[in-house]
Amino acid sequence: MEAITIVGVDLAKSVFQVHTANSDGRAVIRKRLPRTRFLSFMSQIKPCVVAMEACATSHHWARELTSLGHNVRLIPPIYVKPFVKRQKNDANDAEAIVEAALRPAMRTVPVKSPEQQALAMLFRTRELLLTQKTQLVNALRAHLAEHGVIVAGGRRSIDPFIRILDDVTNTLSHVVRKVGAIYLDRIARTAGEIEDLERQIDEHAKEQEMAQRLRTIPGVGPVTAMAIEAFAPAMESFARGRDFSAWLGLVPRQHSSGGKQRLGRTSKMGQRDIRRLLISGAMSIIHWRGRNGGKPGSWLARMLACKSRMLTAIALANKLARVIWAIMTRKDVYRDPAGAIC
Repeated sequence: MEAITIVGVDLAKSVFQVHTANSDGRAVIRKRLPRTRFLSFMSQIKPCVVAMEACATSHHWARELTSLGHNVRLIPPIYVKPFVKRQKNDANDAEAIVEAALRPAMRTVPVKSPEQQALAMLFRTRELLLTQKTQLVNALRAHLAEHGVIVAGGRRSIDPFIRILDDVTNTLSHVVRKVGAIYLDRIARTAGEIEDLERQIDEHAKEQEMAQRLRTIPGVGPVTAMAIEAFAPAMESFARGRDFSAWLGLVPRQHSSGGKQRLGRTSKMGQRDIRRLLISGAMSIIHWRGRNGGKPGSWLARMLACKSRMLTAIALANKLARVIWAIMTRKDVYRDPAGAIC
């Protein structure tokens, strides 16, 4: 059998498609494997390059294959798609992964550790519970509105709902009160679970030195610090702060040609969770420190004087991303004596 130098794996839930190639890129083995036989098959192959799309379960399999001595490369799916020939199926996908991995300038995704994925699970679970709590509150508000009882939106407390359901003078029926009590119980339990998760996030942030450094930056709290630790690669992989900002999708989209620069809206091509948190942090800075136009002479004051608040928030989030890169690479803390930001 010819020597195998690269293996492309198309991951799935139960069945994996494997495409192996030699040093010339010519196919050696095309094989469909059940999930239970995948590692035993890979253990029979001498250590080589193994390429996979950076998708669900890919980081787990990357760690398993690395323990077998293989050099694992995780490629973003968007970079694999142009190499798919004609019809889309598992065999063609595995071959396309090999073709993409053979490109010398192909970008790859760093393999996440179990600790990073645990933090990501903590973050995602908090986001899910927040969404569920919002859905429950909105559903209860809508049901009460159907009975002529209006509760103003934007309230974080459920006390108005409790008072309405306990008020015997209104026209709500027994069924509405009973079902409303179920809603209130579910909302209270979800809120308690969110508080418990936020407590865990805060405790983790207090234990990590880098998280403490990041929290010295205006607009960066424990949740943002944990998201950076969970989702961002090593900052040393970025040559400069702008590269990290571009990875987050906080730079303008380019459509330049013929030496003429054409810049559009922010690209939004990157890690959406960190980007969203930085924009939220920037909006909080604008809300509290940008009142009455901001500190005279500061960057924030100059921006607010000629730009909208949302555009200023995007620009400030871009600036915060560069500050985060500088702090994490230099292992320093945030200092802004001249009011360069706000």
